[in-house]
Amino acid sequence: MKILNWYVTRGFFLAFGMAIVILTFGMTGANLIKVFDLVSQGISFWTFLKFTGYILPIVLTFTVPWAVMVAVMLVFGRMSADSEITAMRACGISILQIVSPILIFTFLLTLLCLYLQVEVGPPFLGKSRDLMKTAAIDQPLALFEPGKQISLENMIIYIDDKEGQNGLKGVQIYTMNDDRSTIKQDISAVRGKLLLDKEKQILTVQLFDCLLINAAPSAELDSDGPQRMFSEELSFGFNYGKEANEMRVSVRPKYMTLSDLMGRIRLTKELNKDTTELEVELNQRIAFALSPIAFLLLGLPLAIRTSRRETSVGLFLSVILAGVFFLSIILCESLSIYPNLYPQYLLWLPNIAFQIAGAIMTYRISQR
Repeated sequence: MKILNWYVTRGFFLAFGMAIVILTFGMTGANLIKVFDLVSQGISFWTFLKFTGYILPIVLTFTVPWAVMVAVMLVFGRMSADSEITAMRACGISILQIVSPILIFTFLLTLLCLYLQVEVGPPFLGKSRDLMKTAAIDQPLALFEPGKQISLENMIIYIDDKEGQNGLKGVQIYTMNDDRSTIKQDISAVRGKLLLDKEKQILTVQLFDCLLINAAPSAELDSDGPQRMFSEELSFGFNYGKEANEMRVSVRPKYMTLSDLMGRIRLTKELNKDTTELEVELNQRIAFALSPIAFLLLGLPLAIRTSRRETSVGLFLSVILAGVFFLSIILCESLSIYPNLYPQYLLWLPNIAFQIAGAIMTYRISQR
């Protein structure tokens, strides 16, 4: 029996290991596209590594249950196709005995996901957001990409190209009114330069050979039409580090640890305010953390039923089921603005449905 359990468990570990690496790489890569752009513009590679480390715990809470399902579908689908499961059962070995080591391993993975969801992942996710907000302070030129819009305070800036460490070529700046609905001034410059005061965190855009067009009527010049002026040099200062350095009075619920979130819920209740959004966040984390068990229970009977050698069948089913599960939870989370629907409890429907369906299907297979 030990040899048989090791045979099944070894196949599951190999498939799970490959699946977790591929899925984690894919989901992490999707979050790193913007970071790659910043690295190519001068942001340090150390910032890239830190950002990867910060988002990895949350990514794992998605890829671990998905990898469990992929491994189950591949391993037990192959064993079913090769009639190995039929042979085992003919020898008096039940389905539960076959999968018992995998059940224990999946339970440990569930505890890991729970820890990542309630303690490690959320604050690290908040750090990744703050990191990207402040990374450009040490390399302001990384903000400026040719042909792309840069918004700083009430200005929109475009550049045609970059020159050297902090030089700009073909600069176009639009100053907007307070509600950012209309253009007040159109400024174009042949070249420009970025100056950085790291202590005060002030970013200065210095322009040379500028053409200014006042789009709004000018009372001083007594004219109703746009006014054009030329200037050899102009400078604009932006307190870019202000937002990054402001003390955060409140932290968003999605970035809180479990103890902080529970404290916020208790305080909100004492103030007689609605706690639906906070309860949705709490229940969503736990529902996500328990998903490995749901994926295992549903994936096992489906893998045995398909009985196909083609790995594409198992992979296709795992993608569909994982997509349905995650999208269902995200949909329930979006209902947090409707407290009367009790979205904090609706979040448990995907878990319950997957586990009940998997348990029933596994029981029927074991009775054959």
